[in-house]
Amino acid sequence: MVQTGEQLASTAAERYLLIYMITVLVIVTFLVVIFFIVFQKRKNKLLLDKIKQKQAFEEEIAQAQTEIQEQTLKNIGWELHDNVGQLLSFANMQLSILKMQVADDIKEKFKDTSDALKNSLSEVRALSKTLNNEVVLNIGFEKSITNELNRLKKMKFASAELKTVGERIDFANSKHEIIIFRIIQEFLSNSVKYSEAENLEITIEYQTKKLKITAKDDGKGFDMNDTEKGSGLINMKSRAFLIHAEFKLSSKPNKGVQLVLDYPIAN
Repeated sequence: MVQTGEQLASTAAERYLLIYMITVLVIVTFLVVIFFIVFQKRKNKLLLDKIKQKQAFEEEIAQAQTEIQEQTLKNIGWELHDNVGQLLSFANMQLSILKMQVADDIKEKFKDTSDALKNSLSEVRALSKTLNNEVVLNIGFEKSITNELNRLKKMKFASAELKTVGERIDFANSKHEIIIFRIIQEFLSNSVKYSEAENLEITIEYQTKKLKITAKDDGKGFDMNDTEKGSGLINMKSRAFLIHAEFKLSSKPNKGVQLVLDYPIAN
């Protein structure tokens, strides 16, 4: 009987010890899990903060570059309008005076030169307006695009049209209006230089939560995999990034180029 009691006591002690060890193990495991979760949260927070800091830094750099580019374009616009424009006006006036002093049979020879000067003066003045962001804001986003298309149509394109879909929504941030116009202007400039296109088309679609802009030409296009990323493409992408717009450029050989820009109006 005594031995049986000792065996029972030993079994109970072992049971209590086992329960104690399991409890300690559970508590330690629980603490380890809590520690791991807290560690992961802090690690994720640090990574997220680092990403946000990097994005903020990149946005500041892009903003500074954009402001410098805008000031440079404005200065060029002033130079074209004030200096180059005045020189062309003076040359045209001098030509008109000279034309009056020559014989009638020679006057006709001045016509082509006089017309070229007038067209050049008109082109310079139109270009100077598109380079000055204050003028763009004053006449409006859509009107500025129309003026740019009309200017390019006179240069080399058979057609250059702007289509608008939906009810117009004003920009909450006027700087974003300028940035989107510059992206379109860069696309049009690339079409002039490289596309060999005959037709340009831009569609502005006002949707509930976003502004969708589609610009395309019918030029020779290019292979997206083989073409190097030039400064024009980099400028467009960095400007789109700055206003949190989704940027997509697509092209195939002999299929033209298409740009789709989705700008979140809600922001």
